[in-house]
Amino acid sequence: MSDPQTVVTRFAPSPTGYLHLGHAYSALVAARLAGDGKFILRIEDIDPGRCRPEFEEALYEDLAWLGLEWETPVRRQSDCMADYVDALNKLSLQGVTYPCFCTRKDIARENETAGQAPHGPEGAIYPGTCRTLPNSARQDRINAGDAFAFRIDMAEAHDKAGPLAWKSIDEEGHTKEIQANPEIFGDVVLARKDVPTSYHLACTLDDHLQGITLVSRGEDLTAATHVHRLLQALLDLESPTYHHHRLLTDDTGKRYAKRDKSLTLRSLRADGKIAEDVRDSLCR
Repeated sequence: MSDPQTVVTRFAPSPTGYLHLGHAYSALVAARLAGDGKFILRIEDIDPGRCRPEFEEALYEDLAWLGLEWETPVRRQSDCMADYVDALNKLSLQGVTYPCFCTRKDIARENETAGQAPHGPEGAIYPGTCRTLPNSARQDRINAGDAFAFRIDMAEAHDKAGPLAWKSIDEEGHTKEIQANPEIFGDVVLARKDVPTSYHLACTLDDHLQGITLVSRGEDLTAATHVHRLLQALLDLESPTYHHHRLLTDDTGKRYAKRDKSLTLRSLRADGKIAEDVRDSLCR
């Protein structure tokens, strides 16, 4: 772990496409907030269907072109699955997880039958169909080879953890405490049979293992912090301070995305743009 006086930040992209200006801004903000501390790069590549080696290689090149330097070796989540399995087992031993065999169609059908389903930050909240399955039925389906995901029993987890909060810091450096309300997500997925983790679990554990003291990321991930704070409590992990920065948009107010190929750092480099100009335009 890092010295308690050292600020440690991170930039954690997924190699599912080329980095765009929004990514550049996020990386630059995290590096700036690190100050004389540590800036860590992490590769979040738990989605084997979308992550590609060429995108990972390109992001190293793009970040170096921006003038960023990071701690090495770089942690790649796909190399660390044993860590996530261990964390998931700890949660399971607490009785706060259960296997869910529902497909997206099953969930949609169940929600339609029940009427309008309540919504959370990630869409319709899972109706809890598999939460009350007997253990014998669960084991029979697992033994039969049925696909399943591990969900958190949010009510049980919330009862175990009790009231929670996290510290947030804004653009001006003002801090405040935010009450955690993870129940707004319902029973979120923590892992799947074929990939033993999810963004929520891997991100939370990695931030702890890498000694991150200040998580800087886009404001679109503010809501996810409710779940991450709960997982920290259940796994007995320290909670870092959080900074959720603004999202960059184009002239129409639309968020930058990987599909906007003309706005990728790769394209800007090819067009002869100077890194210093890009940095200045993003951080002015």
